[in-house]
Amino acid sequence: MSEAGVAQALSVVQRSIADAMKAAGRTDMVDLVAVTKTFEAAHVRPALEAGQRIVGENRVQEAKGKWPALREAFPDIELHLLGPLQSNKAKDAVALFDVIESVDREKIAEAIAKAADAVGRMPRCLIQVNIGREPQKAGAAPEDAAALVERARALGLPVIGLMAIPPADEPPGPHFAALKTIADGLGLPTSMGMSGDYREAIAHGARWVRVGSAIFGARPPIAAG
Repeated sequence: MSEAGVAQALSVVQRSIADAMKAAGRTDMVDLVAVTKTFEAAHVRPALEAGQRIVGENRVQEAKGKWPALREAFPDIELHLLGPLQSNKAKDAVALFDVIESVDREKIAEAIAKAADAVGRMPRCLIQVNIGREPQKAGAAPEDAAALVERARALGLPVIGLMAIPPADEPPGPHFAALKTIADGLGLPTSMGMSGDYREAIAHGARWVRVGSAIFGARPPIAAG
């Protein structure tokens, strides 16, 4: 996709979010997280130049190579980590990201807290819920989400919401509704919905939607290693 195409696609998504909010009768806020994983900095820059400031990456190592230079040009970027975090990458993640959406177990909460003490900054955090109970997917079981929120907060993590990715082969609506119910019980907002289903996520109250391919086009293949 061309630079002009990225900016145009971003505008289309922004209008679509506004339309979905209107259709849902919502007057609160939905933040768009532009998912830039696998895209080179030059491909991402047009979205930043068009005013997009909340961006998401899946891998700490990729973000380390891409975002320090972009942040010099766009210092008000809010960078979200969306993918799974390994304990040995916690220090790098805490130093780089403003929000970590993938706190999926107590061990990772502990690693973030320890890294925050060492680095001297604490990112805001979301608890990832395995809303579809998929064995291959990270996240707390729905019934364990409240306990993980409590444990993370006891460690000093500022927990600002719940995040989930519904099963790819099932209608997302029931899973969005289930996450919203859990989040409402905890007084927290939700991060849910991607390029194919963010409008439905908004209808179910999503506070953040994570959209990549609808803005940046088809993803380039991930390099081996």
